[in-house]
Amino acid sequence: MKTQNLTALALAAAAAPGLAIAHPGHGADHPGTFLDGLLHPLSGADHLLAMVAIGLWAAQMAQGRGRGPALALPATFLASLLGGAVAARAGFVLPVVEPVILASVIVLGGLIAAAVRMPMGAALGMVALFGAAHGAAHAIEGPESGMAIYVAGFVAMTAALHAAGLVLGLAGARLTRFLGAGTAVAGATSVLAGVVFGLQI
Repeated sequence: MKTQNLTALALAAAAAPGLAIAHPGHGADHPGTFLDGLLHPLSGADHLLAMVAIGLWAAQMAQGRGRGPALALPATFLASLLGGAVAARAGFVLPVVEPVILASVIVLGGLIAAAVRMPMGAALGMVALFGAAHGAAHAIEGPESGMAIYVAGFVAMTAALHAAGLVLGLAGARLTRFLGAGTAVAGATSVLAGVVFGLQI
């Protein structure tokens, strides 16, 4: 019960308007660092929630299917994250990056809350799209120089957040669905904040 209370508080904090405001890039005024990259996924509730949700959903999808989904879903997101970042720096950016990022939070949260077990092919395709959008956003908001070490940092943090989600997902089906519902609500709150108050995540 204490774990659920702490989780609820964490999700409420993540959904707060202060964290829904756009996470800034680290600027062109200094070279990127590994620490910049590590911190960037934590600078916006959208990235943080989606990356933990990937781990939660991977743990949920792995139930009765072995370890395959637990490895494939996070690995696909990480590969697409890197691909999206490289493509963005080369000038190829999806025109709907921010809407896809928002959708990733709401859709993943909803899938987890409803314990949806999608076919793996469809799940991997969706996760790849979400990963590419998050990677593009990281790259666009990143430094003008030192990009390689910056990318290494945010890929490492993303992997750590996936791992955290996997661990939480192993704590039980009820907690996993509760966290999924909280994630979806946080995503919807961010959309509402944007529509009503003009805030951007």
